[in-house]
Amino acid sequence: MPPAGDAAHAPPPPHRRLVFAFYLTGHGFGHATRAIEVVRHLIAAGHEVHVATAVPEFVFTAELPRSPSSQGLLHIRRAILDCGAVQTDALTVDPLASLLKYHETAVVPRESILRTEAEWLTSINADLVISDVVPVACRVAADVGIPSVCIGNFSWDYIYAEYIVASGDHHRSIVWQIAEDYSHCDILLRLPGYCPMPAFRDVTDVPLVVRGLRKSRSEVRKELGIAENAKVVVFNFGGQPAGWNLKQEWLPDGWICLVCGASDSQEVPPNFIKLAKDAYTPDAMAASDCMLGKIGYGTASEALAYKLPFIFVRRDYFNEEPFLRNLLEHYQGSIEMTRRDFLHGHWKPYLLRALTLQPCYDGPTNGGEVAARILEDTAVGKKCISDKFNGARRLQDAIVLGYQLQRAPGRDIAIPDWYSLSETEVGACPISENIKTKESTESCFEDFEILHGELQGLPDTMSFLKSLSELNQSELKSNGKQPQERIAASVLFDWEEEMYIARAPGRLDVMGGIGDYSGSLVLQLPLREACHVAVQRNHPSNQKLWENTQARRLENGGMEPVVQIVSFGSELSNRSPTFDMKLSDLMDVDKAISYEKAREFFCRNPSQKWAAYVAGTILVLMTELDVKFTDSMSILVSSDVPEGKGISSSASVEVATMAAIAAAYGLNIAPRDLALLCQKVENHVVGAPCGVMDQMTSACGEANKLLAMVCQPAEVKELVAIPNHMRFWGLDSGIRHSVGGGDYGSVRVGTYMGRKMIKCAASDLASESSVSDAPVQSNDYKQNAIELLKSEASLEYLCNIPPHRYEAIYSKDIPEVITGDAFLKKYGDHDDTVTAIDPKRSYNVKAPTRHPIYENFRVETFKALLEAANTDEQLSALGELMYQCHYSYNACGLGSDGTDLLVNLVQEMQHRNMSKGESPSLFGAKITGGGSGGSVCVMGKNCLKSSEEIIEIQQRYKAATGYLPILFDGSSPGAAKFGYLKIRRRPSSPIAAK
Repeated sequence: MPPAGDAAHAPPPPHRRLVFAFYLTGHGFGHATRAIEVVRHLIAAGHEVHVATAVPEFVFTAELPRSPSSQGLLHIRRAILDCGAVQTDALTVDPLASLLKYHETAVVPRESILRTEAEWLTSINADLVISDVVPVACRVAADVGIPSVCIGNFSWDYIYAEYIVASGDHHRSIVWQIAEDYSHCDILLRLPGYCPMPAFRDVTDVPLVVRGLRKSRSEVRKELGIAENAKVVVFNFGGQPAGWNLKQEWLPDGWICLVCGASDSQEVPPNFIKLAKDAYTPDAMAASDCMLGKIGYGTASEALAYKLPFIFVRRDYFNEEPFLRNLLEHYQGSIEMTRRDFLHGHWKPYLLRALTLQPCYDGPTNGGEVAARILEDTAVGKKCISDKFNGARRLQDAIVLGYQLQRAPGRDIAIPDWYSLSETEVGACPISENIKTKESTESCFEDFEILHGELQGLPDTMSFLKSLSELNQSELKSNGKQPQERIAASVLFDWEEEMYIARAPGRLDVMGGIGDYSGSLVLQLPLREACHVAVQRNHPSNQKLWENTQARRLENGGMEPVVQIVSFGSELSNRSPTFDMKLSDLMDVDKAISYEKAREFFCRNPSQKWAAYVAGTILVLMTELDVKFTDSMSILVSSDVPEGKGISSSASVEVATMAAIAAAYGLNIAPRDLALLCQKVENHVVGAPCGVMDQMTSACGEANKLLAMVCQPAEVKELVAIPNHMRFWGLDSGIRHSVGGGDYGSVRVGTYMGRKMIKCAASDLASESSVSDAPVQSNDYKQNAIELLKSEASLEYLCNIPPHRYEAIYSKDIPEVITGDAFLKKYGDHDDTVTAIDPKRSYNVKAPTRHPIYENFRVETFKALLEAANTDEQLSALGELMYQCHYSYNACGLGSDGTDLLVNLVQEMQHRNMSKGESPSLFGAKITGGGSGGSVCVMGKNCLKSSEEIIEIQQRYKAATGYLPILFDGSSPGAAKFGYLKIRRRPSSPIAAK
């Protein structure tokens, strides 16, 4: 693909006047501002442009030229063909309301829209349809036989994917309809900072579309009465005037704030200036020293173009944001302000920090001109040269969309770490190198004195200590651009004081999976990948505080304990890398707040909800063990366990955090108890209805052994050595998994419904048998049968019913599906403390009830077979049990195309060898953990051929999907076996000498 700038030097367009129909979404003014730049160039070339939009007409007429030569070339037509996002305020989107509004706006009247728009396009004799980014416009153009071009950095199918996760799968048809509409588009003109957009057939990249300046910095300041040397911040939250009660003390002395979008009735302090509604924002930005606002295309592109430091506040539920944020961070142009600090006016530290930024974008900003030339060429039939990698990019984008649709409600909006562009592109910027490099670690811990514990030869622990030793603030500054998390971590600890480090691995679910909350036996392998957490406690008067935290403390006038947390790896997702809170936020007078209140507290800002996994351990210790925390706490979390892969990333964070805190505060908690406490964090503070096997494996597992545990509630049966002749691998499907997702929760509800039905049926049968006069073999037989029914009537764990009892007595009466309302009317409740029944929803019951009963039997059989003789028959039998488990997951609704493909590839490999008369190397595979994507566990011989076939499967999966699966291979000790490290930096080290 030639450089975008070359398009501007293409042959001149034909002289005949062309007619363009420009469909523009009504969501936000950012779309309008970039559309205006394109329209400006089309009109300047003498073409006629008809704009169909819900954006007010004055937005166009105020900015476009009114020269005699342009008269009659611009036509504005009011049309509402999509709704964008329904926002409750400038920072908050209502996902369900947005989907319902789109259904009302674009789905219900669809046939009428198609007919009306086709007639309109015909009536104006349109040569080309342009869409930013109205889906139905592409379909209408195809129906009429007119080419269409989309312009944008995102498409609504990807944005709405986030809303589907939050609002329910029954709205997915909206996403598929939008994607189908986009597929009719001839070309997508893709802007920098773009999201995955797999629906488009052809893609051409164009430069930033940016509005030019009309006045100089001095002219603007003179008109507003602002001195040249005054510091100015422009307050820009788009077309969403929020009516915030702005206060004078929120600004540093001598600063002025220019407020965009203020309502006529809004009062502002003397150091705030309300700009007129028709004020030209680029001029205001160029006259300012920094900008405070939300990230959208308009604000991001113009901040980059004018090298204006951008202080941003994250928005809820908008998938566009992390890609634009990466673009800003790539050019060192932004810092984040937490929503809490924004709403409470703690602005000063961020404003002062913004002045130290040096934005460095030097790319082209003539996207409007380039786009207009491409539109002219397309209208007359010239083919634009597009990206030769389009096919591979679309496959990769499709995987990301599938990944997004498997997200959990309220979790971070993640950019997968494998979604990166070529070295010459900047969209979803190439992902930063892993903080923990793989270079030699021989001297990584020389800077530290180890006062307790051992490294146990673990390379990742050595790498973690190396990353600590590199947190030298002066060196970080001298090395240029550094991730925000590294800068925050460099001032997190007092290096002269002791700190405590714990480590907890992820786990590979070999057998058992979702049977854990039904009491099943499970077999789990702790993985090589693990999470490290460092904790330091300090008296509140001695704790090092970040500038924003210090500012809040000074305003509050107290020295109460504060918790500060840094999470490494946040650059891979749309979450804040830092979190801080007062310990008193977890207190209600003299006792801990309820789990419900804590869940609400952490949900206030979705970009910081991740902190619930860390700070939630503090609340659980306060609540369950009555621990009194009076010291401040600094916590650094660094995890190598990838998120969303079904290998217990959350459990490893919880277990490592609680183990480190326990070490720092001298709490003696048994490994089993620690795992149960961590499960409470996930169930009650985070709100994910997981079983306990993840936390138990992370806490109690041992390297190269399967943890055999009966989940009633958590009894370790034994540690089973893996026979030398066999081996387990994990392969990631690339589809994001989370136990907080709707599918997992609905299957759990269905399972508990089935248990309640069985208990009620057993109670009825016991009552009937006790009064029945039917002849029986003996009174003893009758009594035993009644006692068995009574036992099943008080059933606590579904897995305690043998398969033969289920099939003989209960199976026929368990319905395939039941509505929540019907179940509640007949049975009252399902007696599960961590899920709730939605009366309006239908639940699968038969498959979720059957699965754990048979899974428990499969796991027990699997465990017994591990001790059998080393033969292909043994491995084939083990593999068959894994396959049965996999397809039972699918029957429950917890499968995915990606995991099915991986399992099928293993089966093909196995059968290929058998058809040649050779002994197979791979024998079984199954989906793991909570299902609905994530990883697959593969079992085979411990030999070179197996490893070669695993690599072949990875490559075949990549060829089919565009995604190369991550391979999980190896094991490591659980948190209990690792213990903890107590370290202190040696006095001669650079940090200690600062």
